[in-house]
Amino acid sequence: MKTNWYRTHLEKSLNDLGLEQYYRKKITLRKILEIDEKIITDEAANCKSDLPWYFLKKLMMVNVTARNVTYITVYESDSSNTDSMINPLDIITALFLCSDGLVQQEMALKMSTCQFAVPLLLPNCDTNQCTLMLWAMRDIVKKYRPQSLSESKGFIEDRIVLSELPMISFVRLGECSLSKSEILNKLLSNSQQYHDTFVHRNMECGDSPRKISNGLTEITWYLPGGKANIDIVSQPVAVANLRGDIASLETQYSFLCQTSAAVFVFFDHLDSESEFSLLTNQLHKAQIFLVGNYESKHFSEDALEKLATMLGLTNNSIIIKTKQRNDADFVKSLRETVRNVVKNSMMKMTIEQMAEIAHELGIPVDEDSPECQAARTNADAIIAEIQDILKYKEDQLPRQGEIWKELTRLEKEEFRLRKVGSKNIEEYKSELQLQKQQLRKKQNFYDMSTAMTRFIIAISSPGTERFYFLKWMRMNLDNMSRVKLSELREKYKEKCKNSENKEEIKEIDRQISNSSLGTEHFFREMGQIYEASLSLPQTDPARQQLQHLPKLCAELLLDGFPLELVDGDASNIPLRWVSDVLSQLSDLVSPNRKIRVVTVLGVQSTGKSTLLNTMFGVQFAVSSGRCTRGAFMLLIKINEDMKKVLNCDFMVIIDTEGLKSPELAQLDNSHEHDNELATLVVGLSDVTIVNIAMENSTEMKDILQIVVHAFLRMKEVGKKPKCQFVHQNVSDVSAHEKNSRDRKLLLEQLNEMTQAAAKMEKKEENKSFTDVMEYSPDTGNWYIPGLWNGNPPMAPVNTGYSEAVYELKKHIIQLLGNSESSANNISEFKEWVTSLWTAVKHENFIFSFRNSLVADAYMRLCTEFNKWEWEFKKEMYTWVTNAETKISNFGTVASKSESSDMREFLTCLKSEASTVLSTWETRLLENLTQYFKQTEGHVYLVEGYKEEFSNNAKSLRKEMERSVFNQLTTAAEIREGMKEINTIKKSHTKEIEKAAWVLIDECRKKNIQMSDEELDKEFDKMWSETLKKLSFSEQKITNIFTSVSHYLRINLSYRGSHACELLSQKSLQDCGRQSFKYAPKGSIYEYQKKLAFFKFQDHTMAVQKLADSIINVCSQFVREKVKRKNNYSDTYIQEILHIIDEKLQNNQDVRTDIKFEFSLKQHICGFAAREFQKMHEDFVQGNDPYRCLIKYKEKFCDDFKDIFNKRDQCQKKAEEFTNKCLKPAVEDFINYLLGHDIVDEMLTCEKFSTRMSFQYPILLDLLSKDDFQNYLRYICSFEKYVKTWIHNKIVERFTTMSTISVFEHRHLQSCIRSINDAINKAQRGKSDDLKTFVEDICKELGHKLVISKDALGVFMFLNNADKEQFADWLTVSVNEMAQDLRMKFKNVNIEMKLQHLHVQPQNELFNKLVGCGKQCPFCKAPCDAGGRAHTEHFALLHRPQGLGGFSWPNTQKLITDICSCLVIGDNHFCCSDTNHKYHPYKSYKKIYPDWKIPPDVSLEASDYWKYVITRYNRDFAMKINAVPADIPAPWNDITKQKAEKSLKESFYVR
Repeated sequence: MKTNWYRTHLEKSLNDLGLEQYYRKKITLRKILEIDEKIITDEAANCKSDLPWYFLKKLMMVNVTARNVTYITVYESDSSNTDSMINPLDIITALFLCSDGLVQQEMALKMSTCQFAVPLLLPNCDTNQCTLMLWAMRDIVKKYRPQSLSESKGFIEDRIVLSELPMISFVRLGECSLSKSEILNKLLSNSQQYHDTFVHRNMECGDSPRKISNGLTEITWYLPGGKANIDIVSQPVAVANLRGDIASLETQYSFLCQTSAAVFVFFDHLDSESEFSLLTNQLHKAQIFLVGNYESKHFSEDALEKLATMLGLTNNSIIIKTKQRNDADFVKSLRETVRNVVKNSMMKMTIEQMAEIAHELGIPVDEDSPECQAARTNADAIIAEIQDILKYKEDQLPRQGEIWKELTRLEKEEFRLRKVGSKNIEEYKSELQLQKQQLRKKQNFYDMSTAMTRFIIAISSPGTERFYFLKWMRMNLDNMSRVKLSELREKYKEKCKNSENKEEIKEIDRQISNSSLGTEHFFREMGQIYEASLSLPQTDPARQQLQHLPKLCAELLLDGFPLELVDGDASNIPLRWVSDVLSQLSDLVSPNRKIRVVTVLGVQSTGKSTLLNTMFGVQFAVSSGRCTRGAFMLLIKINEDMKKVLNCDFMVIIDTEGLKSPELAQLDNSHEHDNELATLVVGLSDVTIVNIAMENSTEMKDILQIVVHAFLRMKEVGKKPKCQFVHQNVSDVSAHEKNSRDRKLLLEQLNEMTQAAAKMEKKEENKSFTDVMEYSPDTGNWYIPGLWNGNPPMAPVNTGYSEAVYELKKHIIQLLGNSESSANNISEFKEWVTSLWTAVKHENFIFSFRNSLVADAYMRLCTEFNKWEWEFKKEMYTWVTNAETKISNFGTVASKSESSDMREFLTCLKSEASTVLSTWETRLLENLTQYFKQTEGHVYLVEGYKEEFSNNAKSLRKEMERSVFNQLTTAAEIREGMKEINTIKKSHTKEIEKAAWVLIDECRKKNIQMSDEELDKEFDKMWSETLKKLSFSEQKITNIFTSVSHYLRINLSYRGSHACELLSQKSLQDCGRQSFKYAPKGSIYEYQKKLAFFKFQDHTMAVQKLADSIINVCSQFVREKVKRKNNYSDTYIQEILHIIDEKLQNNQDVRTDIKFEFSLKQHICGFAAREFQKMHEDFVQGNDPYRCLIKYKEKFCDDFKDIFNKRDQCQKKAEEFTNKCLKPAVEDFINYLLGHDIVDEMLTCEKFSTRMSFQYPILLDLLSKDDFQNYLRYICSFEKYVKTWIHNKIVERFTTMSTISVFEHRHLQSCIRSINDAINKAQRGKSDDLKTFVEDICKELGHKLVISKDALGVFMFLNNADKEQFADWLTVSVNEMAQDLRMKFKNVNIEMKLQHLHVQPQNELFNKLVGCGKQCPFCKAPCDAGGRAHTEHFALLHRPQGLGGFSWPNTQKLITDICSCLVIGDNHFCCSDTNHKYHPYKSYKKIYPDWKIPPDVSLEASDYWKYVITRYNRDFAMKINAVPADIPAPWNDITKQKAEKSLKESFYVR
């Protein structure tokens, strides 16, 4: 029942093969190039539907075993049933029926390369029609040498369908016991090597019944090699073979009779009239030969004679196999007959001419399709105009000739500045840009040529028409230039043998370039038209009309057409064109599609393109005309089943032109071109195949040197590509073993070259090749036998070649799948192309941060590290806050500590702190390790910074440890200092309380009602008497100046006796009263003042700026300590001196002497001591026992009266405890935490998320305010300006948002919960009285809140409230306190709140987002290095040096050049750091060893800073008493909008 479902026999067969869906919707090139699981599996097919794809897989890799198409059946018993197997011819027929024109052409080409016969007439068993496969064969080009050219060693290379050749056809009439196809194979094979050109019955599955391939006519060609002893036929000949009985295939037979020089009819018997009439009635142009088998039981000699007479055949036209004739003799006889036919035949015809006969017979031709014909018309219209190629290129493709080469020259000069001489760099660059603009104008001046108009219209055609068009173009152009180029190429090879013929070689090379014309030239012109149009205004119609061009090219790339990446003639990449094509490609596929890149490099003519074509089934140009020039890229889709294996969606294959030999390299600086090309493609690759042909091994050393340089440069940006060496033409099966010595030698050479290259690149830490890239001598070398199995042109492809390339392909896919680095998406690949080529153009490969991917990877690392660092600091801040609370509560009722010794308690806390710090340090280092293990985010690009960030983590731990220990020591000292005072206060309160109780008893005994006035008198009397009994020793005021002087002397003691001498000259009490002014004295300074250029960058200004910065930090420290209203601790002054020393150490580039250090420290210590003295005195006064008693007298009196009158104290005492004890503690707790909350909240803002996103809004804000003074403050007082800016942003954000209320509410709720829990727990406890009850509450809150000892002592005075009632009222009071605090928080503005915070958010944010805060010594650009412990400072974007206050010594004009350019030139600078002597910029490291400024002439100031210096040129000059800069003319055209756009580009703001 199931088989009846199929309407036709063909549908049934196609369904069996799994191809029914492709009968109408054809298989496309894109589909067969896809990389899927079948590509890399060695498993045999296990069902019929696998067979076509296995055939295609092997065919695309030109494997001659492709037609061995068996599959493993489920039941082995079925395997004997030939009907279950499928005849290879059915598979071939099905695939041709189900494929589009491009795939048919590809299949025919690969089959021909394998020396398989290809379809000439393709049958359709449903329609009983056949199709002439003219188009399918159009791409087959054959090269051969007829014997007439054997002397001259000349050869003929031609497209086979255009070759006029005699055709010999072989057909069968009726049944035939001889295997016609097998005899044909023997006939075409010489004695040395047999090859199955045609499928025959004795081949695997050849005896399976043919179901859809009857009527298939195959064609092959015998082509001589010019060797008489090997050639079977001395002239080329086409051989056709018709499958099936001609009795049922009259149309095909008629076609062959009219197109062939001879038709050989194989038969067994000729009995029927129909057979006679078939042979006699045909319109024979061909000579008929009858081939029979005498041994067949049906053979009839009489019938043969009768037919021979009717056809007028002689004995020479009848070939009979007899018993006496073995196969060899029979084939020899047949071969002799064929030779005679070829020799004597005048009947020659091209396959193109056969199309006319096909049409006469009603046979359709595949080229008849409307798409193909329309495409041909379009292509012919362009080709028809070409007479002289050179003149045509000048007229029709004018933008890519000398103009493009000159543009390339200018671009490279703009980067390399080889001819700058003594000119101003920025002016010279502006001149070059002007020349480039002129050339672009010249390009735009040309109208669109007729050819280009037609070309663009044609590739804009829908569907397959444009594919046909490009194929027609390529084939026609190849045909046109083949003859000329073949001659020139032969001459070129001949002349290259002698390197003395340099001028002749150069001339031939020029002629080759001029005579070459391919589709790439049209695309190149298209790219130049597009690039030139971008220099027009955006609204220009001419520009708008061309915006669609990149998309056209992207669509072609997606469909499997190569895109020229590097123009080999001009040695350049049209960057904007390629970038926009890739951008469009990214838009066409889904976002973030990942790609992997495989590239091949090697000496020219070593079969690189063939290797890629074989490996991936693609079709890079091979030996048609001349070798590949430049580099071409091709996109291959990854099938869904392989995406997870390869972690990508597409594979990009890059084919490059051959690297030239050293002799040829001298001709045209091509060594430089090779270097550029190798560096580019290696940089883009995930895997690089270095192709080595053994016959070229002598040249390999120089080529490898180029490759090693390229790999070394890639290591510099953290990219470590994988490398595979392919040794071609090595056929021995034991090659791998035998060549182990060669591999060892190769590795030694590679190591030697790595060391040499590393020395040249000044990266001498790279000692071996494996330091530079992933390479193993055992798995990184592949030995591939020669391509041909025998002597071309009749040699098939060597199976060993295909299999070895297949193994290499599997290995490469495995390498890509195991790759630790993440694949780029198309946008990132575009970014790599741009940045790599930019780096290549300026011959400088220290370009880590030129590339946005690298910059982004570094910023991600910084952002992540900052996040971990902030988590660490927050955790430690919380820990220290809790520890300080415990210390403050130590020895009180709130303390839970079992220890009674403060020193012991402090040691425990420090030990605990060390454990926490160690845990966090380990966590930081583990985070870092894990970060570098991930595959996403391009972390491998910043691998070089791993050590630096590890050091940052260790440094942070040390810094935190010092800070934490200091805070703990300070808290302990203050607590211990209060111990005695608290004891005295507690004792005094107890005495007053005892006297008050006695008085109450006495008054009650009088048994009379006493008024409040009387009670007041009694209390006053008791108070006076008791105070007289108490001893009040006056609290000692410490002289803080003495303590500070002591620590200052210790700090300066290591500076020698001179420092101590200076210290005794001035009293510390007199220091720090006025502003600090640095005024150097001495003759040297007097001389320096007279120097004209000693201005803005004047030493005095630099030192003053440093002093101001240090004073600002120390003042802030003092303010924070004073704000806490604690007692003075010696750790305060130790911390201040540490801050000063650290700042001076970090600013060693500002030269200072002992006098400066001394005077600065004295100034800071002076004002600090003064502030600390006042703070100490206020503290002593505030804690004086006598004053405290007097302060609370009124409150004690009230309590006395309440007790006497037996009033209920519960509510009053609850309110007192809440407002005097709990409320201040809660407010303190909230203020401790609020600072960190604000930092966390600000970090959620986009502008505070990363360092780059932070710098962008500051600079944008400066631009929008358009105020010179703001710029001046930003440049000259960077830290102060940025901190103020952050502070303003905090105020701005929290003024408009209620977030801060949320934080306050959260912490308040936390406190209220803790208080209520403590009350509940105390109620459940066993406390008998109120005192114990309150102590229990305080103990529970001791870890969180610091409750005032004084307030608690006063609260306990005469307190006899009922515990239960007190608890109830306390709960009510706590809730009321919460409401009061909410109202208070609501009414206090953010400015006031910021003043009371323990952590200043702007400082934390500055440290996180700005880092070290250092500025470039020349241009004042901020340091962009991550972490605190970095050993080198660097800036991503340098500015014109005039902004940093530098002017040219001879003219006093502000400098417009940037640091990166100047450090590569021959200019000098002069400032205080050089002792006012001229110092070469090149040797800036001697003066500023901590700064890394990459020497890079291609870098230029962003348009933002160009705009700033242009706009405020006079202002900056006036400020530093210099002459305004000579502004390059183009800078005057930069508008505010362009400056903003430039800012976005600089910080990668999308």
